[in-house]
Amino acid sequence: MNTSTAFPATSRDGTSSTSVYTTSAFWERLWRSSGLQFVLLLVIAYIVYGFQPQVGAPADAVAAFYDGHRARILVAVVLSGFAMLNLMWFAAAIRTTLADAGRDGWGAALTAASATIGGLMLLLITVCATLVFAESGNRTLLSEFNDFFWAGLVLSSFPRAMLIMAATFGLWRAGLISNALFGAGVAAVVLVLSGGTTWMGEGFWAPDGSYSRFVSPAIGLGWVVAVSRILLTRIRPTRVGW
Repeated sequence: MNTSTAFPATSRDGTSSTSVYTTSAFWERLWRSSGLQFVLLLVIAYIVYGFQPQVGAPADAVAAFYDGHRARILVAVVLSGFAMLNLMWFAAAIRTTLADAGRDGWGAALTAASATIGGLMLLLITVCATLVFAESGNRTLLSEFNDFFWAGLVLSSFPRAMLIMAATFGLWRAGLISNALFGAGVAAVVLVLSGGTTWMGEGFWAPDGSYSRFVSPAIGLGWVVAVSRILLTRIRPTRVGW
């Protein structure tokens, strides 16, 4: 018998607490839903942030964007930070599920991928926040950091694909998803990984093109929603992980 579920939680004064917030089931469901929270926060942050100046945009246009949208950018930075926290909790929830199923090797790969994504995304968020406070007179520096943002977005395709791959293969090897869902996951890996090749000078396949900006992120977010639904409705925890 698991002692964490056999006895009620005890407060500081020694009395028993029957609050739902002290139960393992509450925290288990909270962390399993963190993927949905990540998607919601990121979409809101994207809408609030506005349209990032494109690669090679004139320095005046870049300066005008960061000077004229200061409050919106900082709000989006905060929302993006919370989104990254939820992404890492989402990865931890999947890792716990894989560990329960004896597939912790895939779980370790998942942890490494989520940590890399979190670090890279926080770096890009930091760049955006820094440019808000940068001296507008240094227009060349503003333009270079803006191009750095787009390059970082393209390179994030690799750890994003690794995250999808580790979770998809791990859940499939554990017998927790069907062959059809596994095939969809593999397709998502290939499509997101293709985003790492978007280095054309302009157009659909450019770093600031539609594929890198919309298609690849949308595939990743759709995968997060699908896996979150699986975690919440199809896979019952076999032990208390939180």
